[in-house]
Amino acid sequence: MSPRAGSAGHPHSTLAFVESPVQLLNVLEWAHAHALGTAGGTAPGRAAAIPAQGRRRPRGIPAQGGRGSGAGRTAGDGGEPHGTTGDGAGAAGNSGGPDGTAPQDGGAADGTASRDGGARDGTAPEGLTLVVLAPTDPMTRGQLRRMAELARDEGYQVRWEEARGGALAPFHTIGGLTPLLRRAHRVVMGDPFSRYVQLLLTITGARELVVVDDGTATMEFVAQLARGERLVRWHRKGSRRGPRDLLFAPVSSSARRRLTPGTRRTVEVFSSMPIDEAPAGVTITPNDFAWTRARFGPPRLTKGADLVGTSLVETGVVDGERYLEAVRSLATAHGATRYFAHRRESPEKLHKLAVETGLEVVRPDLPLELIARRGPVGRTILSFPSTVVHTLPLALVGTEVRVAVCDIDPAWLTDHASPRAQGFLSGVTDTARDVDRVSSGTGGPPDVAAAEQDVAAG
Repeated sequence: MSPRAGSAGHPHSTLAFVESPVQLLNVLEWAHAHALGTAGGTAPGRAAAIPAQGRRRPRGIPAQGGRGSGAGRTAGDGGEPHGTTGDGAGAAGNSGGPDGTAPQDGGAADGTASRDGGARDGTAPEGLTLVVLAPTDPMTRGQLRRMAELARDEGYQVRWEEARGGALAPFHTIGGLTPLLRRAHRVVMGDPFSRYVQLLLTITGARELVVVDDGTATMEFVAQLARGERLVRWHRKGSRRGPRDLLFAPVSSSARRRLTPGTRRTVEVFSSMPIDEAPAGVTITPNDFAWTRARFGPPRLTKGADLVGTSLVETGVVDGERYLEAVRSLATAHGATRYFAHRRESPEKLHKLAVETGLEVVRPDLPLELIARRGPVGRTILSFPSTVVHTLPLALVGTEVRVAVCDIDPAWLTDHASPRAQGFLSGVTDTARDVDRVSSGTGGPPDVAAAEQDVAAG
């Protein structure tokens, strides 16, 4: 059980709940856009410090920036295969301390206190407390540690909760957060589909609720809220509801009602995604990655291309062999040399990809928007339909980087993919701004007309 967070008595206290590095990044962007202050943190316009790299790298990962061999076995720490690097773009390779030891989860890389640690001088601008509901995935935890350091450098208080650390962990976490939730004037969340977040929403009486981007899922959340539908992740839509879904249905329904604005509550969505059907009363605030651009870059550009990976294979949407073939074809056609892995991609898949394509597989320690903005980065960034086709053009505005997206061919989908999958993925691509469209050259060009019909049909 972590120590209780510091003073929560600020008359306009804000609690922000995050479960992924991108969510934490977008909370920082939201705070910057709303001028919540930087007391005790980095002055506006200056580059925030990235925690220094420890001397020890996870087993099987070559020195940063070095070419991976693309062969070997899977490493034990964090599951990185041989032939991968810590981030390949100048970021630190792990979250270890200066002596090579790993800090406590959520802790500072220099070994300072962490779970309840706020800003370096103990202040917390505007009463903002970031609560990390820690996942169990090692890669996500590592990225969250480093993002937590950036948040502390900005002067914000960070509270690390082992929310999934055993059968009793949820009871300890919810019990510890209840007093703060009851006093909070504003609650910020990164994933309204999260059962954890939905449960916490039933406790708070906050008058202001804010949803920051959790990738393209934000588009689906806003659409479902506008249509009065139950909150379901897009890749599960159309699937049969299981026993746990039925058991949790009352909590989910309560959360959806609380996320509907009314006379006693305002709702804001802070997003870089294209949102066309905002519910009545919901305030849409654009996220243009001003904090990222103020703190990092511009990047040094390399001659080659970089390819951004996706976890669509892991979520059961895309066939693994078809995906591997598409990656190989794209890399050959565009001269890509590096593959930035999604944090949820499996070590086995990445090992096979490195061996069969010769690409240097990079496992970033920070969200790709920060990695790309800091550089070095390829002059062309290739991606499949994902959040980055919307966020990278904003983070890299003013640079000469070209972002290109490759559609998902319907033939790549698995038999058990959600009926909504093709339409949703096509919508992600069709609504992207300032990107080029490319073809993988495998299985024929995507049926764009059919995809547009799917999107129009909802």
